[in-house]
Amino acid sequence: MRPFTIALLQMAGHQHDVEANLKQGIEFCKQAQSMGADFALFPEMWNIGYHSYDPNDPDGLNEFKKLAITQDSEFFQSFVNCAKELEIGIGITYLEKYGDEMRNAISIIDKHGDILLTYTKVHTCVFFPMEGSCVAGDHWPVCDFPHDDGHIKIGSMICYDREFPESARSLMLNGAEIIVTPNCCGLDHRRLDQFKTRAFENAVATAMTNYAAPTCNGHSIAFDAEGELIVDSGKQEQITLAQFDVEALRTYRKTTVWGNAFRRPEHYQQLCSNDRDEVFTRTDAFNRPFVATLNSHN
Repeated sequence: MRPFTIALLQMAGHQHDVEANLKQGIEFCKQAQSMGADFALFPEMWNIGYHSYDPNDPDGLNEFKKLAITQDSEFFQSFVNCAKELEIGIGITYLEKYGDEMRNAISIIDKHGDILLTYTKVHTCVFFPMEGSCVAGDHWPVCDFPHDDGHIKIGSMICYDREFPESARSLMLNGAEIIVTPNCCGLDHRRLDQFKTRAFENAVATAMTNYAAPTCNGHSIAFDAEGELIVDSGKQEQITLAQFDVEALRTYRKTTVWGNAFRRPEHYQQLCSNDRDEVFTRTDAFNRPFVATLNSHN
């Protein structure tokens, strides 16, 4: 199997100018395809440029909700059509309309325009009003992404998810070989080292696309399953190609002592407890006590 190439679409974005984000996103996908990419990965919540709202504005939340989209929207379908026309996979991110609620989502589209997976951010940043207004996800799907005559198992986590070891661990346990990660925040050496560790400890390859400066500070990055750096994009707008040797990845996963090779899950019951030491008691952006619940506001 030939290497699998992910294009990290590091863009600054146009905040809530949806049309401008659509236009730039399509153009970057075209460039990525011309560069030989198999898959193009967007930064977090691209349709609105991870734009928030003013919680002190009485109409702020209602106006913000109008920016949420479904997969039937013109924005989303434009990337479905783009994937088919260019014959390239796309990981498109967006504020998803979910009934009367909103979710922070990524959909993985293959080169035929088929939606293989939609993942909703589990570890929402509830300490920010925008994400505190979103519904959290509750599972870690993995899809079979077509490549050459076979498939690659791809899953996703989004931004803050990568700061919890449980996210990448869950994806590894569900069979992920590559974890794609849309991002929107400043990436310092600690967060980059943390992302490297997610690859190394789970024997999975990782790829992350962040917003370029001045929105964030770039450093879209990728690591192989041994935790070795593949690419680091720097700060400015650009497309960076991360090439993964799939055969080497699979050979390594068959021999490593990491990942799920020597775990002892029978001793991990406490990891599923919702008990919290008082020192870690927190409130969210609306001064509500944080309680981890599924499919509801915290």
